[in-house]
Amino acid sequence: MDRPRDWLGARATILLPVLVAILSFATGVVNISDVSITGPLAAYIPRSVQRAAGFTGALTGFTLLVSVLGLRRRLRIAWYVTVVLLPVSALQGLVQSSAFSLPLVVLSLLSLPTMLLNRRRFDRPIDLSTAQLAAGAALVGAQVYGTVGAYALRDEFGGISTLTDAFYFTLVTASTVGYGDITPQSPQARLFGMSVVVLGTASFAIALGSLLGPAIEKRLSEALGNMSDAQLNLLENHVLVLGYGDLTEPIIEELADAVDFIVITPDTDAATRLQQQDINVLTADPSDEEPLQRAGIEDASAVVAATNDDAQDALAILTAQTLNPTVNIVAAATDRENIEKLRRAGADTVISPAVLGGHLIVQSALGREGMENIADHLLDVKDEDDADI
Repeated sequence: MDRPRDWLGARATILLPVLVAILSFATGVVNISDVSITGPLAAYIPRSVQRAAGFTGALTGFTLLVSVLGLRRRLRIAWYVTVVLLPVSALQGLVQSSAFSLPLVVLSLLSLPTMLLNRRRFDRPIDLSTAQLAAGAALVGAQVYGTVGAYALRDEFGGISTLTDAFYFTLVTASTVGYGDITPQSPQARLFGMSVVVLGTASFAIALGSLLGPAIEKRLSEALGNMSDAQLNLLENHVLVLGYGDLTEPIIEELADAVDFIVITPDTDAATRLQQQDINVLTADPSDEEPLQRAGIEDASAVVAATNDDAQDALAILTAQTLNPTVNIVAAATDRENIEKLRRAGADTVISPAVLGGHLIVQSALGREGMENIADHLLDVKDEDDADI
């Protein structure tokens, strides 16, 4: 079921910058070999800026793609970076002339209001692990060391005269590219170059490991029947199904075509089966606060607790009601005497399938009118005449 709010929600806020990034990169690549610009602002653009327009457009597109990864985690810093880059991308589209320029400008300008409207959704501070902080510090430190050192020893290098030259030398040396256009001319310069190779290679390796770690973790989570944090962050106005049991199957079937939902269950076998059916699932105890917070209970529209264990359902309901007192909580009572207990735990609506089924059976047996139609409607059974149409 399509919901109008989705077009202005988190998904749209992420999708539009992705399209802008792709167009910006494509426009930059198309114009990367051009030394002049023929766009509407060509007469007002300095020659040096015109020469750089191509590769800077591609760089902007790549940076936008990186910021989108942060948007998927709802990071505030990623929101700020994207808001800054979107006008830059639109401006680059104006100064460049290609088949992608006009769509780039239009999409960039359309994306900006969407980002501003959804500002509050991206409220998470960046949370870097110790390893990631160390990797970033090592990478920056190695580049600073190489740039400052190469510039200080510029008289002993052939081809270094500015800080830009020194940074260029450090980057190509640390990445083991080594074009050979800048060479050390003294033993001291050679020793320094060797140190740049060692430190630069090590820092790149550490940074690569910190980047690959989350990707590997995501694959492991999927293999174990878990959603990654990036996937969980995209959920909004969804339904949380707490626990898994015989009653849960028909509930999942009903929810599948109606709304986004996620099942939280400690049963790893059930979680794996659900994952294989492309159903959002989190392997955890639904009575714990942490998995409910990860599943976005603060943004959920409803909570359903319907396992075969009323006591476990009561604990899960109590936790959900504590974390989000305004969310609509619906529970299924296995035993009739537990209906009131589930209400006291925090459920807004409690339904007993056994009581409801017994009532329908008795009323149908007594020949009450309309009972068959009600049962058919609940079971989604069509008349033969309807089936032939």
